[in-house]
Amino acid sequence: MDSTMKQVVETAYLTAPSAAQYRTILRFFYEQHERMRDYLTPEEVLQYVRSFPQFEDYDEDVLHQNLAKLVEWNNLSARQDMTNARTIEEYKKKRFKYYPTPYTIQIERMLIELENIVDDRFKGSLEPSQFERLLDALQKLDQQSDNADRSMHVWEDILRSFKTIRTSTADYIAYINSEKTDQRMQSEAFLVYKAQFTNYLRDFIVSLQKTSAQIKELLERHTKRSLLPFFQKLVEKEKSIPRLEEVGVSDEQLLERYTETYHSIQRWFLDVDGQKSELEVLQWQTNEMIRRITRYVQRLGERQHHFKSRRNDYVHLAKWFAKCETLEEAHKISAIVFGAMQVKHVQLKKHTTDDLYSDTWDHAPEKVIIKPRTNRYREKTKATGVPLQTEKKREQREQYLKERYHQEKAVKKYFENGSVQLSKLDVVEPFMRKLLLTWMSKARANKEGFVTTESGMLLHIKPLEEKIVLHALDGDLHMNDVLFELREEGRNG
Repeated sequence: MDSTMKQVVETAYLTAPSAAQYRTILRFFYEQHERMRDYLTPEEVLQYVRSFPQFEDYDEDVLHQNLAKLVEWNNLSARQDMTNARTIEEYKKKRFKYYPTPYTIQIERMLIELENIVDDRFKGSLEPSQFERLLDALQKLDQQSDNADRSMHVWEDILRSFKTIRTSTADYIAYINSEKTDQRMQSEAFLVYKAQFTNYLRDFIVSLQKTSAQIKELLERHTKRSLLPFFQKLVEKEKSIPRLEEVGVSDEQLLERYTETYHSIQRWFLDVDGQKSELEVLQWQTNEMIRRITRYVQRLGERQHHFKSRRNDYVHLAKWFAKCETLEEAHKISAIVFGAMQVKHVQLKKHTTDDLYSDTWDHAPEKVIIKPRTNRYREKTKATGVPLQTEKKREQREQYLKERYHQEKAVKKYFENGSVQLSKLDVVEPFMRKLLLTWMSKARANKEGFVTTESGMLLHIKPLEEKIVLHALDGDLHMNDVLFELREEGRNG
């Protein structure tokens, strides 16, 4: 079974009824593990648990039951302690020492990180220095050395910088896009921090653009073949560390593991298969955050301006008017402040003159009919007769019949041999090309491929597989070859 599908029994102590006791015990084991003490006796655990006020009456038998349960859940491992056995009874009692499993240590580390999260929100940051560190580490790949320890040190620097970039940027983007941050940005208290936020994001974009191009160039230049000696040094260093669980791991598997990790770094910075890289997405999100902060600041400014009192402005204007000695002077100030009270509009036809220096009054006046501004207004109309235009209609009819006669005559000429194949035609007239395409379209609706033309001809249209170019006076048409067979003559045949 896949490891992602099995139950993780090691986390059962977090939701058990006595979770407070289990968590206190395992936190003690974790703290001692960080101090390089792995094996603890039940007496040490009991003394630690009883140091909490809520566990002053903690019983020793309950402790042994809890320890046995934690061993069952694979949180602790037990080893019999025979060092202090002074009597046979003590030896038979099977006193144990306990030590935490790797799963438990990782779970406790995760819990400590979760406990440090304040206000249930992401943290993270956008630090350009991490990109500079990654760039320095990638540049060291060109200085490949025969020293396996130095190669592993360079590889760890690359992974450490990349992991910091990936987690810090993702957490900060999530923090900015969170609902709580969005609400705080819309409050007036955000105006104090707007400059700090904007400068922080803008400086990150500028620094990122300086280093990202160099990082992309290095990632594109370092191929799997060029990095093969470097990865072989990593495999050599990995194999030199004795690990019993990886005895059966081959060099090819380790080499593939390092190669896939490096490809993951490349996919983060470079576009692959038409998909945008995570770096490009990060730049877009950062620019979008700047635009959003700008919109919020603009809205807050408009809101403050809307509720701002204009009393002082009006008092200042009133003093201007009070100092006017004549009414004419007051009118001039009013026109400047409030605009003209009665405006006369002048309208002229467009392109009346090409002279840029001509004045309006130099042109002849023009009458403009002003219509009422109402939906019910309708212009008055007078009943007038409709001219028959008999002569014009007769001329158009004769012209149409003449064109039809010439077209039918040309069609008949095409079918003199009883069939027409497009590949054997030289250059056709535009009307003939339209007729051929029209007949082909109508023939598709007939299962047997028959079509009757306007002149009464019965044609059988058979598509062919050969690709041809049909040349016409108005252009060339690339299409499949078609055979038109005449089965019955038309009315003029």
